[in-house]
Amino acid sequence: MLNRVRSAVAHLVSSGGAPPPRPKSPDLPNSTSAPPAAPPQAPRSPPARAGSGSAAPARTVESRASFCRPTFLQLSPGGLRRADDHAGRAVQSPPDTGRRLPWSTGYAEVINSGKSRHNEDQACCEVVYVEGRRSVSGAPREPSRGQGLCFYYWGLFDGHAGGRAAEMASRLLHRHIREQLKDLVEILQDASPPPLCLPSTPGAPGSSDSSHLVGPQSCWSSQKEVTHESLVVGAIENAFQFMDEQMARERHGHQVEGGCCALVVVYLLGKVYVANAEPSLSGMEKSFQCPGSSPRRLSASVSRCLAYKKIELEDLRFPLVCGEGKKARMMATIGVTRGLGDHNLRVCSSTLPIKPFLSSFPEVRVYDLTQYEHCPDDVLVLGTDGLWDVTSDCEVAATVDRVLSAYEPNDPSRYTALAQALVLGARGTPRDRGWRLPNNKLGSGDDISVFVIPLGGPGSYS
Repeated sequence: MLNRVRSAVAHLVSSGGAPPPRPKSPDLPNSTSAPPAAPPQAPRSPPARAGSGSAAPARTVESRASFCRPTFLQLSPGGLRRADDHAGRAVQSPPDTGRRLPWSTGYAEVINSGKSRHNEDQACCEVVYVEGRRSVSGAPREPSRGQGLCFYYWGLFDGHAGGRAAEMASRLLHRHIREQLKDLVEILQDASPPPLCLPSTPGAPGSSDSSHLVGPQSCWSSQKEVTHESLVVGAIENAFQFMDEQMARERHGHQVEGGCCALVVVYLLGKVYVANAEPSLSGMEKSFQCPGSSPRRLSASVSRCLAYKKIELEDLRFPLVCGEGKKARMMATIGVTRGLGDHNLRVCSSTLPIKPFLSSFPEVRVYDLTQYEHCPDDVLVLGTDGLWDVTSDCEVAATVDRVLSAYEPNDPSRYTALAQALVLGARGTPRDRGWRLPNNKLGSGDDISVFVIPLGGPGSYS
């Protein structure tokens, strides 16, 4: 069985420059807690720096300091310079040092051919430990690492109008997910049906004085059902929303003026949750409220009402969607209807903000790994649009079969080799007229990032 997830993401004009030193976020812990058995994470690859001579232009220093790559690549300053080379476009993967990514996940990336100053993709792969915030009765409890749970996390973020939003999301989104899961630890560990209502967290949006739980039969009709799965989906949705709100609060100090699309995978208690905040222009009817209609109520783990912007006559001067296919643009400006950031974006030649029409809520799909048997060749391929713009599903499937068949099933390096093959196949080779594929068609000139996740899970491949 081959499971593939497509993530097509759009880019706008890039911007450079280094941000000022980042203050610690006031609403999130300083670092991700990991279970004792999880390997320590390597420090984020340091920014490549300009020469030490005093004559180096300040703009060069800022340009280099603004470039960073995922932590797990463990790039040296020289490696960062190679990764930032538009002419060579060297493929980057984690070093084969024996300390592999969780599940022996494969990863590879390559910078664009000059489309933007730096690689605007970012990636994150973490094992995250969640300590419960309260007991099922709603009373706070003493911390105990033995009572928590772990989730595995993979994230790809494709920035547009600069890479700041993608870099910020890669550092913080999994922490927001952890925060949202803290109230659910004991509920998810309990096989009985979860309650319909949760005690409010002090200071959280929508919190109240109630501190009791409502059983599944005490209110609402029997048609209303809350499942463990829906609770996790709601936690992921809320995490995306809070990540977007944090970008809005900190966009000035961190110079997060652009935005990003996000593709996130969470493995928790036997199920894989795939969350997309991507360029689905077919979902435009979900992104706004027509004049005179009521706000659309969403059903999720935490009761809430999402009020969309009410379109005024002034807004209707601009068509909602211009163009077709990959050239389609919302409000003639941006090629996405979901994403994080873009709080400063305005419609071209206008003061009209784009953000009210851009949803931060992801589409979440769930795959239950426990319902199927998986062999070592069953993989989940995550890629940014640098891959999918020039490679079809069938071509990816053929590459998966070809590469994996050349390795022993128990060889954990096979998944990194597959990720590299997919990136190289989409990049092409340099020729007189640019980067070309074997059929002489143009290869991808975009940033390309690929995760290959074996679906056997942590027990089979770690």
